[in-house]
Amino acid sequence: MPAAAPRLIVSDIDGTFITSAGRVTPRLRSAVVRAVDAGAYFGLATGRPHRWLIPVLEQLPLAPVCVCANGAVVYDPSSDTVLHAFELAPDAMADVVGAVERALDGVPHGYGVERVGSSALDPEDECFLITPEYNPDAWDSRFGVVDTQTLISEPAAKLLVRCAAMTSAQMYELIAPAVDAELAHATYSMDEGLIEFSLPGVNKAAGAQFLAERYGVGASEVIAFGDMPNDIELLTWAGTGVAMANASPVLHDAADMVTLANDEFGVAAVLERWF
Repeated sequence: MPAAAPRLIVSDIDGTFITSAGRVTPRLRSAVVRAVDAGAYFGLATGRPHRWLIPVLEQLPLAPVCVCANGAVVYDPSSDTVLHAFELAPDAMADVVGAVERALDGVPHGYGVERVGSSALDPEDECFLITPEYNPDAWDSRFGVVDTQTLISEPAAKLLVRCAAMTSAQMYELIAPAVDAELAHATYSMDEGLIEFSLPGVNKAAGAQFLAERYGVGASEVIAFGDMPNDIELLTWAGTGVAMANASPVLHDAADMVTLANDEFGVAAVLERWF
């Protein structure tokens, strides 16, 4: 644990910053406010699109700039503005789909895309599109349902592959080696059969670096918190990477330290050492 207080705090949301009930605890909220009052910067880094931040942000008395869609979008909620976006081109997504079709031949699966849009209030069915096979048992009626060719016909922040019969780790083992790393970056942020693709080099660390440069902060002055494989690059890039006790084992290996679980005030317990 560094002696000096961090100048930039970056936290994943689900499984990290919020509890299993989706709440920001008063203890954590107070710790973040004290940190910001002391001069530190604060940001969230999530696999969520910026449209899905409102339930979290409404629990905070501040509006942090957020790294969304696993680093593909940097969003400022104070002005409802997308500050930066990295998007997969249709041709690249078509190549990824071809590789996935070969890797999952005979295994039922579907696709989804997260399009950037311009506002957190953009219609969901225009920004999050899925094929009928994406999640036939429980797909959200707010999503737009289209065929695969329509799905990949426009640039997107993320291309998603869903397979209900496999875990995300099992999918990753099959799919990631089949997709050229120079074509797209593969990761996952949940256990239940979902793989996410973004531009090569685009991950939460890239988004956090955008924040660090915006605030004039070096990587060594950053503390970052996470719990899933899509947080690995963020935790290894930051001067201090902190994994939650409830994190995937690969996060424990990548982190500089492990804190308590998200339901046990893990992020707050670390921040309270300085703030």
